[in-house]
Amino acid sequence: MAAKAKRKSTVGEATRDVVDAALELAAQQGWRHTTLADIAAAAGLTLADLYRQYPAKNAILAELSRRADAAMLAAAGTDDDPVRDRLFAVLMARFDLLRPYREGLRRVIRDSALDPCAVLAGGASLGRSLGWALELAGVSADGPAGLLRRKGLGLVYADAVRIWLTDESEDMGKTMARLDSGLGRAETLVNWFHRPRKTAESAT
Repeated sequence: MAAKAKRKSTVGEATRDVVDAALELAAQQGWRHTTLADIAAAAGLTLADLYRQYPAKNAILAELSRRADAAMLAAAGTDDDPVRDRLFAVLMARFDLLRPYREGLRRVIRDSALDPCAVLAGGASLGRSLGWALELAGVSADGPAGLLRRKGLGLVYADAVRIWLTDESEDMGKTMARLDSGLGRAETLVNWFHRPRKTAESAT
Protein backbone atom coordinates (compact mmCIF):
# COMPACT_ATOMS: atom_id res chain seq x y z
CA MET A 1 0.00 0.00 0.00
CA ALA A 2 2.80 2.40 0.92
CA ALA A 3 4.57 1.78 -2.38
CA LYS A 4 1.38 2.41 -4.35
CA ALA A 5 0.66 5.60 -2.43
CA LYS A 6 4.18 6.84 -3.05
CA ARG A 7 3.95 6.10 -6.78
CA LYS A 8 0.61 7.89 -7.03
CA SER A 9 2.09 10.97 -5.39
CA THR A 10 5.08 10.93 -7.74
CA VAL A 11 2.87 10.68 -10.80
CA GLY A 12 0.67 13.51 -9.56
CA GLU A 13 3.67 15.76 -9.13
CA ALA A 14 5.03 14.87 -12.57
CA THR A 15 1.78 15.51 -14.41
CA ARG A 16 1.76 19.08 -13.18
CA ASP A 17 4.93 19.58 -15.18
CA VAL A 18 3.64 18.12 -18.47
CA VAL A 19 2.83 21.52 -19.96
CA ASP A 20 6.28 22.82 -19.00
CA ALA A 21 7.98 19.76 -20.47
CA ALA A 22 5.98 19.88 -23.70
CA LEU A 23 6.61 23.57 -24.39
CA GLU A 24 10.30 23.28 -23.52
CA LEU A 25 10.64 20.47 -26.04
CA ALA A 26 8.71 22.50 -28.61
CA ALA A 27 11.15 25.38 -28.16
CA GLN A 28 14.12 23.04 -28.58
CA GLN A 29 13.05 20.81 -31.46
CA GLY A 30 9.79 22.17 -32.83
CA TRP A 31 6.21 21.10 -32.10
CA ARG A 32 5.89 18.86 -35.15
CA HIS A 33 8.93 16.83 -34.11
CA THR A 34 7.90 16.54 -30.47
CA THR A 35 6.15 13.25 -29.80
CA LEU A 36 4.01 12.16 -26.88
CA ALA A 37 6.79 9.72 -26.00
CA ASP A 38 9.24 12.64 -25.82
CA ILE A 39 6.87 14.56 -23.55
CA ALA A 40 6.24 11.59 -21.28
CA ALA A 41 9.97 10.99 -20.85
CA ALA A 42 10.66 14.67 -20.13
CA ALA A 43 7.88 14.73 -17.52
CA GLY A 44 9.02 11.48 -15.89
CA LEU A 45 5.89 9.57 -16.89
CA THR A 46 5.07 6.43 -18.76
CA LEU A 47 3.05 6.82 -21.94
CA ALA A 48 0.10 5.22 -20.14
CA ASP A 49 0.32 7.81 -17.35
CA LEU A 50 0.49 10.64 -19.89
CA TYR A 51 -2.42 9.25 -21.91
CA ARG A 52 -4.70 9.27 -18.88
CA GLN A 53 -4.13 12.99 -18.52
CA TYR A 54 -3.46 14.14 -22.08
CA PRO A 55 -4.42 11.71 -24.87
CA ALA A 56 -3.13 14.10 -27.56
CA LYS A 57 -0.71 16.99 -27.87
CA ASN A 58 -3.59 19.38 -28.46
CA ALA A 59 -4.93 18.42 -25.02
CA ILE A 60 -1.71 19.78 -23.51
CA LEU A 61 -2.20 23.06 -25.34
CA ALA A 62 -5.81 23.12 -24.13
CA GLU A 63 -4.56 22.76 -20.55
CA LEU A 64 -2.25 25.73 -21.05
CA SER A 65 -5.20 27.70 -22.38
CA ARG A 66 -7.23 26.77 -19.28
CA ARG A 67 -4.42 28.06 -17.07
CA ALA A 68 -4.41 31.30 -19.04
CA ASP A 69 -8.19 31.53 -18.60
CA ALA A 70 -7.73 31.11 -14.85
CA ALA A 71 -5.21 33.96 -14.87
CA MET A 72 -7.79 36.16 -16.60
CA LEU A 73 -10.41 35.22 -14.01
CA ALA A 74 -8.03 36.22 -11.22
CA ALA A 75 -7.32 39.58 -12.89
CA ALA A 76 -10.95 40.57 -13.45
CA GLY A 77 -11.74 44.10 -12.29
CA THR A 78 -14.93 45.48 -10.81
CA ASP A 79 -18.11 46.66 -12.49
CA ASP A 80 -17.00 50.24 -11.81
CA ASP A 81 -14.03 49.93 -14.19
CA PRO A 82 -14.48 50.88 -17.88
CA VAL A 83 -14.94 47.95 -20.25
CA ARG A 84 -11.78 48.81 -22.16
CA ASP A 85 -9.69 48.84 -18.97
CA ARG A 86 -11.12 45.50 -17.86
CA LEU A 87 -10.42 43.89 -21.24
CA PHE A 88 -6.88 45.26 -21.16
CA ALA A 89 -6.29 43.86 -17.67
CA VAL A 90 -7.54 40.35 -18.36
CA LEU A 91 -5.75 40.02 -21.70
CA MET A 92 -2.47 41.25 -20.23
CA ALA A 93 -2.90 38.71 -17.42
CA ARG A 94 -3.13 36.10 -20.17
CA PHE A 95 0.09 37.33 -21.76
CA ASP A 96 1.80 37.29 -18.34
CA LEU A 97 0.82 33.67 -17.75
CA LEU A 98 1.96 32.60 -21.23
CA ARG A 99 5.23 34.52 -21.16
CA PRO A 100 7.41 31.64 -19.83
CA TYR A 101 6.14 29.50 -22.71
CA ARG A 102 6.69 32.06 -25.46
CA GLU A 103 9.54 30.29 -27.24
CA GLY A 104 7.63 27.04 -27.32
CA LEU A 105 4.43 28.73 -28.45
CA ARG A 106 6.30 30.46 -31.25
CA ARG A 107 7.25 27.03 -32.60
CA VAL A 108 3.73 25.69 -32.04
CA ILE A 109 2.28 28.54 -34.08
CA ARG A 110 4.84 28.04 -36.84
CA ASP A 111 4.40 24.26 -37.04
CA SER A 112 0.64 24.24 -36.63
CA ALA A 113 0.28 26.08 -39.92
CA LEU A 114 1.03 22.69 -41.50
CA ASP A 115 -1.63 20.90 -39.41
CA PRO A 116 -5.19 22.16 -40.11
CA CYS A 117 -6.62 20.06 -37.26
CA ALA A 118 -4.29 21.72 -34.77
CA VAL A 119 -5.18 25.16 -36.13
CA LEU A 120 -8.92 24.45 -35.84
CA ALA A 121 -8.54 23.09 -32.31
CA GLY A 122 -6.53 26.12 -31.26
CA GLY A 123 -9.06 28.47 -32.83
CA ALA A 124 -11.95 26.88 -30.95
CA SER A 125 -10.08 27.13 -27.66
CA LEU A 126 -9.15 30.75 -28.29
CA GLY A 127 -12.76 31.60 -29.16
CA ARG A 128 -13.90 30.29 -25.79
CA SER A 129 -11.15 32.21 -24.02
CA LEU A 130 -12.06 35.48 -25.74
CA GLY A 131 -15.68 34.85 -24.76
CA TRP A 132 -14.55 34.62 -21.15
CA ALA A 133 -12.56 37.85 -21.54
CA LEU A 134 -15.66 39.66 -22.76
CA GLU A 135 -17.84 38.28 -19.98
CA LEU A 136 -15.24 39.27 -17.40
CA ALA A 137 -15.37 42.79 -18.80
CA GLY A 138 -19.14 42.85 -18.38
CA VAL A 139 -19.97 42.27 -22.05
CA SER A 140 -22.18 39.47 -23.33
CA ALA A 141 -20.46 36.93 -25.57
CA ASP A 142 -23.71 35.10 -26.39
CA GLY A 143 -25.74 35.06 -29.59
CA PRO A 144 -24.92 36.58 -32.98
CA ALA A 145 -23.82 39.87 -31.42
CA GLY A 146 -21.55 37.99 -29.02
CA LEU A 147 -20.00 36.10 -31.92
CA LEU A 148 -19.20 39.37 -33.66
CA ARG A 149 -17.68 40.72 -30.46
CA ARG A 150 -15.50 37.62 -30.09
CA LYS A 151 -14.32 37.97 -33.69
CA GLY A 152 -13.59 41.65 -33.20
CA LEU A 153 -11.66 41.01 -30.01
CA GLY A 154 -9.88 38.16 -31.76
CA LEU A 155 -8.50 40.58 -34.35
CA VAL A 156 -7.24 42.89 -31.61
CA TYR A 157 -5.73 39.99 -29.68
CA ALA A 158 -4.07 38.43 -32.73
CA ASP A 159 -2.47 41.77 -33.58
CA ALA A 160 -1.11 42.05 -30.03
CA VAL A 161 0.15 38.44 -30.13
CA ARG A 162 2.32 39.25 -33.16
CA ILE A 163 4.06 41.94 -31.12
CA TRP A 164 4.20 39.81 -27.95
CA LEU A 165 6.03 36.98 -29.72
CA THR A 166 9.04 39.25 -30.26
CA ASP A 167 8.63 41.64 -27.31
CA GLU A 168 11.76 41.23 -25.19
CA SER A 169 11.09 44.27 -22.99
CA GLU A 170 11.02 43.59 -19.27
CA ASP A 171 7.56 45.07 -18.77
CA MET A 172 6.13 43.94 -22.13
CA GLY A 173 5.70 47.62 -22.93
CA LYS A 174 5.42 47.06 -26.69
CA THR A 175 2.69 44.47 -26.18
CA MET A 176 0.79 46.70 -23.79
CA ALA A 177 0.97 49.62 -26.20
CA ARG A 178 -0.28 47.55 -29.15
CA LEU A 179 -3.10 45.99 -27.12
CA ASP A 180 -4.20 49.34 -25.73
CA SER A 181 -4.08 50.88 -29.20
CA GLY A 182 -6.11 48.03 -30.67
CA LEU A 183 -8.78 48.25 -27.98
CA GLY A 184 -8.88 52.00 -28.46
CA ARG A 185 -9.44 51.70 -32.21
CA ALA A 186 -12.19 49.15 -31.65
CA GLU A 187 -13.85 51.40 -29.10
CA THR A 188 -13.64 54.46 -31.37
CA LEU A 189 -14.55 52.94 -34.73
CA VAL A 190 -17.05 50.29 -33.73
CA ASN A 191 -18.33 50.21 -30.18
CA TRP A 192 -18.74 46.46 -30.40
CA PHE A 193 -18.05 45.81 -26.71
CA HIS A 194 -20.59 48.27 -25.41
CA ARG A 195 -23.57 46.88 -23.56
CA PRO A 196 -25.96 49.15 -21.64
CA ARG A 197 -26.06 48.04 -18.04
CA LYS A 198 -29.31 47.50 -16.25
CA THR A 199 -29.75 49.75 -13.28
CA ALA A 200 -31.73 48.91 -10.18
CA GLU A 201 -34.42 51.40 -11.27
CA SER A 202 -34.78 50.07 -14.83
CA ALA A 203 -34.99 46.51 -13.58
CA THR A 204 -38.05 47.30 -11.43
